[in-house]
Amino acid sequence: TVLGSSRGQQPTEEIVDTLERMNINVLFCIGGDGSLRCAREIAEMCLARHLSISVVGVPKTIDNDLQFVGPSFGFETAVAEATNVIRNAHVEAKGTFNGIGLVKLMGRDSGFIAAYAAVANPVVNFCLVPEIEFELEGEHGLLAALERRFANAKTHTVIVVAEGAGQNFIEGACQKDASGNVLKKDIGEFLKQSISSHFKGKGITCSIKYFDPSYMIRSVPARGTDAIRCYM
Repeated sequence: TVLGSSRGQQPTEEIVDTLERMNINVLFCIGGDGSLRCAREIAEMCLARHLSISVVGVPKTIDNDLQFVGPSFGFETAVAEATNVIRNAHVEAKGTFNGIGLVKLMGRDSGFIAAYAAVANPVVNFCLVPEIEFELEGEHGLLAALERRFANAKTHTVIVVAEGAGQNFIEGACQKDASGNVLKKDIGEFLKQSISSHFKGKGITCSIKYFDPSYMIRSVPARGTDAIRCYM
């Protein structure tokens, strides 16, 4: 069967009742921390009810942030698709004086997609990830680094930022989705406004092209290597 995705807690009792009613004795749960947390609860309830149902956890997340697991299937495809977006951002940035191509990629608490995409594309000048705090203002901040780059006769810049990076700069209370995951504040829009305001205040011309591919990088067909990993 192919199931759609959802957000929100599903009653474990109803899930186990359904498995028992439909005479399903093996359940494969494919996913990240939320999906496998659910799998553990289902397994514990099956044990408590003395049901002969096996629950198999298959770790998988596009963010690739799973301990003890090498590449998670889907990750290579996401990086490859992000490459196309970065290439376009580079072309747009080069096409205007002091052009800045700003790309926000998926990665709430880990920046593997952003980091791998940046390594795979030498046109990326700055890569910002949740694991490493960065400065925005001051001599060693991102804004000053951009200013120095343009002052050194570089006419364009490409910035890649993971969605969970730089959350400490953005004001406002944290919100959660229906599954209890913390919703990240929009670092892409924040950087776009901050960079624009900084250069405007300095009287320096710049043009920012902002790309937010979001789910486009995980909705494309799997690459060959990912497809083979799925079969394995």
